[in-house]
Amino acid sequence: MISYLEFEKPVAQLQARIAELRLAADGDGVDISAELQRLESKSAKLLESTYAALTPWQKTQVARHPNRPHFRDFVRDAFDEFVPMGGDRLYGEDEAILGGFASLNGRRVMLIGHEKGHDTESRIRHNFGMGKPEGYRKAIRLMELAGRFGLPVVTLVDTSGAFPGVEAEERGQAEAIARSTEACLALPVPMVATIVGEGGSGGAVALASAERVLMFEHAVYSVISPEGCASILWRTAEKAPDAAEAMKVTAQQLLTLKIIDRIVEEPKGGAHRAPSEAAQTLGRVIGEELDALAGKSSAQLRRQREDRYLQIGSL
Repeated sequence: MISYLEFEKPVAQLQARIAELRLAADGDGVDISAELQRLESKSAKLLESTYAALTPWQKTQVARHPNRPHFRDFVRDAFDEFVPMGGDRLYGEDEAILGGFASLNGRRVMLIGHEKGHDTESRIRHNFGMGKPEGYRKAIRLMELAGRFGLPVVTLVDTSGAFPGVEAEERGQAEAIARSTEACLALPVPMVATIVGEGGSGGAVALASAERVLMFEHAVYSVISPEGCASILWRTAEKAPDAAEAMKVTAQQLLTLKIIDRIVEEPKGGAHRAPSEAAQTLGRVIGEELDALAGKSSAQLRRQREDRYLQIGSL
């Protein structure tokens, strides 16, 4: 069942009308197919026009939609033979960041990403996708393992930010994020990162410092959440829509600024309406990117990453 966002109310009303017509006509022999077809066509056009004109704040809401696909959904629909690997060999297991060996269209890869969960129980278990130091250190371990065995690294980023709790700080959160970012940049194998939902702060960068950074059409990527930015600048989170506009958080804005390299198209109405289709599209695009990187030496890959990040912000 689709959960409608505030700006989708006109679409929701049309869909409710369609459901009422179906229920009223069920079993009474009245032919309402023409009316249903008209309303469904109107609903589809309204949905398409609405999503073609989303504001940055509305895209932020879409990126956070509870039905949006997360790491486990992508594993199920886009990858094969996933072998999860746990623990950082230093402290423990962090279920906010998952990873392991996987197969993408016959190519073996190391897959790492954030998992937010889909219900209250799983969201708590996965800490809402907010990684702790042991999660980032696990990612480092898996990246080093990928380098040792010559496997490309694929990351799926979806986090509001790294976990800010006292216990995470006590265990070296900042150091773990910095080391994970360093591990990405030093990889001797190809790396493709995708912002699939929220890309928040260093918690996202730690898994996204790749030579190819992709982004779903309605995902967002920023140094801080719009609410956090608004609280700092205007002392109120109510200014979040203004902050989102000023921060340039959308895929379209970030592609223009050359922060990301490619936008991955989502199904009409967002990935949450057709998670399997979105995952399959992403799998195909990642495969294309890995094909383009195949054959490059370790030195070439490192140089490509170095050039990519040094050029950001240059005139």
